[in-house]
Formats: sequence, structure tokens, C-alpha cells
Amino acid sequence: MPSSTTESQTPPKADDVSLSHSLKQRHLSMIALGGVIGAGLFVGSGAGIAAAGPSIVVAYILSGLLVMLVMRMLGEMSAAYPSSGSFSAHAERAIGPWAGFTAGWSFWVLLCTAVGLEGIGAAKIVTTWLPHTPEWAWVALFMVVFCGANLAAVKNFGEFEFWFAALKVGAISLFLVLGGLAIAGVLPGTDAPGTANLTGAGGFLPHGSEGLIIGLLASVFAYGGMETVTIAAAESENPVSGVASAVRTAMWRIALFYIGSMAVVVTLVPWDSKEIVEKGPYVATLDHLGIPGAGQLMNVVVLVALLSAMNANIYGSSRIAYSLVQRGQGPKALGRVSGGVPRIAVLASSVFGFVCVVLSYWRPDDVFPWLLNMIGAVILVVWIFIAVSQLRLRRRLEREAPEKLVVRMWAFPVLTWVALAGMAAIFVLMAREPDTRVQLYSTGGMTLFLAAVGYLWQKARAKGQ
Repeated sequence: MPSSTTESQTPPKADDVSLSHSLKQRHLSMIALGGVIGAGLFVGSGAGIAAAGPSIVVAYILSGLLVMLVMRMLGEMSAAYPSSGSFSAHAERAIGPWAGFTAGWSFWVLLCTAVGLEGIGAAKIVTTWLPHTPEWAWVALFMVVFCGANLAAVKNFGEFEFWFAALKVGAISLFLVLGGLAIAGVLPGTDAPGTANLTGAGGFLPHGSEGLIIGLLASVFAYGGMETVTIAAAESENPVSGVASAVRTAMWRIALFYIGSMAVVVTLVPWDSKEIVEKGPYVATLDHLGIPGAGQLMNVVVLVALLSAMNANIYGSSRIAYSLVQRGQGPKALGRVSGGVPRIAVLASSVFGFVCVVLSYWRPDDVFPWLLNMIGAVILVVWIFIAVSQLRLRRRLEREAPEKLVVRMWAFPVLTWVALAGMAAIFVLMAREPDTRVQLYSTGGMTLFLAAVGYLWQKARAKGQ
């Protein structure tokens, strides 16, 4: 830990001096926007609606409030200590090397597995248009394209995400406008639905509190991916202002894109419509409105969302791995930088993702489900590390370098404790549900294993010094 006098004399800079710093503010702004509109929103929200009915809006409001608090805490630390390791580096600084090791490597496994899942999802969409082509070939093609783009330069990642995000933002904005016009009854060929779909077919809570709980758990995991902007900020021209800007606009983005679109879907389409799960809520809504070709166009947007998440996760996993190695917590080969890019880390992350794809075809009934269960609750583990780290680092910053508090957590420490209580409540709810209980135990097992390895690594390094 550098001395407070040295830190207070210079503005915060990114820890990762050997990485390229070629991401511009426009890249970072769109990565922040696009990161909110993830694959989970387009693909995973249908199951939540089927379980919770119209009350899915309440579920997204509750989980959205929690995510806002997490992003604010992460933003406070990332603006003060920009690092490609993001929360992993913060956990090490606040709690100890074992915590950084656990948070970092568990998140790496999550991102690499997600790369494979998103590749499979994207390939399934393409094979509906080109039915005689093999899925695995499309996954391999996507993997090669995004691995290559990330190997070349960080600016390539930034450009891909800039245009992907622009398309996603444009599409969901148009969806919200069309939905709003349909709800108001001014869209040609549609009648205002009123509250018929919100109160009919079992009412606002058709499956009671149990349905709301399932919807809440589904909505929490749909928000995954927002952390990428704090990783990317470390490679931007101005890390501090980039993080501050992204975090400050997180509230309206979550409210508009997630909560707004869920409200449009359940107001316009009966929640128990089979199309919501089969086609996805956005395609089902546009088909319901009878807009020619809109459903297929939305499939293109879903494809873009999956490819965008794939690109972002290859990037994020490679930077997390690089940061861990830089802090002495992984194989040194992963830390080699060439042309401002940790190329071995990019390759390793991509290969792990493709191995997950192979497992989905080769061992779909045992190894692959085990892997999915293992990463099921990782995002909650990461959020807990973020909250505990912020509790400890905030006091330290106030004492040693208050000028670094460019972003401040609201009502500290009350809302930090509220966030921790919310996370604990989600763990309890997961333990109550049979489907999520397995995920909870599997993630818990992986977390304890990594924590033990990290602690032993920490002890061994301390003895060697």
C-alpha cells in the first residue's frame, strides 16, 4: 500500500501501466450503456415473466435497486484505484490477497463459461436462418473473430462494443417508443390494453410470493455484465472521469432499459403466453403488435446482444487474469503483454470458453450442468466482496486520500449495509428453491476451494519474502 502522502499529491492513475490506454470516452460511454443491455435481458427474462407474471416489474425494481448500490460502491473504488482487476484488486487491497484471488478467479471462470454459452446461443439463432449448417462451426467462427479482435488491440474491442451497443440502445429505445404508443392506443392497428393483462389471468401475482421470488432470482442474474465498464476504464485515456460518468448514469439506464421494457411487455402481452418463453419477450411483443418483420429484426438484435456479451467477456476475462498475474496470483505466462495486449490471457480465456462449448455437446448430462451450477451464484459472491471492500476502503480513503473520492457511495455506511442485507436475503431465497439450491451449494464449494487455495498461496508468499 503506497503512502498516503505520495497518493495525495498525484491524481489516480490505472495500476496497469503496460496495457494500452487507447479506449476513448465514446467507447467507454457506449460500453457502459451496452453493458446494461446484456444477453440476460433479451434471452433470460422470459422465464422470469412466466414465473412471476406482471409482478416481474416489482422483481426488476428490487434487483435493480440492489445493482445500483453495487455499481455505486464499485464506482467509488474504481475511480479512486483504477485497475483492470477492478473488484478483485479492490478486494485484495481491502481484505487481503486471498480475497482478491477468490473474487478474481471465480469471476474468470464465470466469464469464460459465459463466452461459451453466448456462442451457443448466437449459433442457435443463425442455424434457424441457415438450418443445414452445424452449430459448432458457427460457435468456432464467432470465437475466432472475437479472439482475433481482442488479440490485435484494445481499440478493436472498443470499436466492436461501440457499434454493438449503439445497435442495442437504438433497438430497445425503438421498442420502448413503439410499446409506449401501443399502450396509449395511438399505434395504428392497436387498441389500448389498459390494465387487462396486468390484472387478468390470475392477477398481478398469479403464482403468489413464490412466483415473485423466482422472478426476483432470475432478474438478479440478468444484470450480470455491468462490471465490465470498470475493467475497461483502466485502459481508457482518462480512467477516473470515465468510471465516474458511467456510474452516475447507471440509475436512469437501469430504470429505462430493464424496468421500462418489462413493464411494456407485461402490459401488452398476457404473461402466460407461450410465445414469451419460446420466442423471448421482445420478439413476442412485437409479433403481438403485428409489426411486419419486427420479430425477425429483434432476433438480429438478440444475436448482436449475444455477440456483444461474448466479445466483452473475452475482454473482461483476459484482463482479470492479467491483473491477477500482475499481483502474483496466477501463472506468469498469462501476464505477458505484447502490443499493449495480454495475448496469452486472451487465448487462454477463449480456449476455456470453447472447451465449455465442447462439453455442452460431449457431456451435456453431467459435466456441463455441473459447470453451469458452479457459476450459478458467482455474481453474488463478487457483489459481497465489492460491498465488504467498499466498507473498509472508504474509511481508509477518508483518512489518507479524501481527494480520491470522486464518486461517493450514497448514505455511507447505511446503504452499504442495506446492500449486504439484500445479498444475504437472496442467498436465503436461493436456498429455499430446489433449482437454485444446487447452484448455491456448487458455487459455495468452488468459492471455499478458491479461498483455501488463495489463503495457502498468501501464506506461502509471506514465508518466501
